[in-house]
Amino acid sequence: MKTEVIASLQNDKIKNVVLLREKSKERNRQRLFPVEGKREINMAVSGGYGIESLFVCPELGGNINLTAKYIYEVSKKVFEKMACREDSDGFLALMRMKNSSFHDINISGVPLVIVLEAVEKPGNLGAILRTADAANVDAVIVCDPKSDLFNPNVIRSSLGCVFTVNTVTCTSAEAFEWLKKNDITIFAAELESSQCYYDEDFTKGSAIVMGTESTGLSKFWLDKADKRIIIPMHGKVDSLNVSVSTAILTFEAMRQRNVRVF
Repeated sequence: MKTEVIASLQNDKIKNVVLLREKSKERNRQRLFPVEGKREINMAVSGGYGIESLFVCPELGGNINLTAKYIYEVSKKVFEKMACREDSDGFLALMRMKNSSFHDINISGVPLVIVLEAVEKPGNLGAILRTADAANVDAVIVCDPKSDLFNPNVIRSSLGCVFTVNTVTCTSAEAFEWLKKNDITIFAAELESSQCYYDEDFTKGSAIVMGTESTGLSKFWLDKADKRIIIPMHGKVDSLNVSVSTAILTFEAMRQRNVRVF
């Protein structure tokens, strides 16, 4: 396959990568998103995403050993213009989006699901996806998201786990309908009128529903929940970072199910 060399910072292809990195609307319009790092690119490919274009920087160790429709060799300065990281390995790909739905989720006999309502910060979403991968949960359902799954900061903070976890975006109403259809008990995390999380039974089909740090869960989920749970706080603050809280609750469910995770 022929490789094109790009040395100009003003090249239209480079400008487009920067645009896709920074603008969610543009990612959705073009149905493309950038993935930086060979490990993350390979994880995306394994997850069924196709490489549209591949940019490699030999000065940073990049070499052409991946298959793509278009391959471009770029200088260090050009690569740094496109990249988010300071310690990049010289690989960046534009990947083609694919749509995931509830039909793509193969739930286990006793499913464990994480539900996120209106998640705002890409770093939190990425960290939760890492937890989901580590615990091998059946799915992460992102309801009414304020940060899209293909935000480069989500990909980076998840270490590519956004490609390894069954993840669906939908409305809260659609998520609730799917959970009820699959007989999954809904545990809503909140700060009031709740039971300590370790006193609840997560050994049956369970969904851990998390809200935003600023406002928590909406009335919709609080009213629809089968159980309301709380992580007891003994210090000056009344809550934890949402990704930390999600990890605590998820691994309590794993502990109760006697699953050893290494």
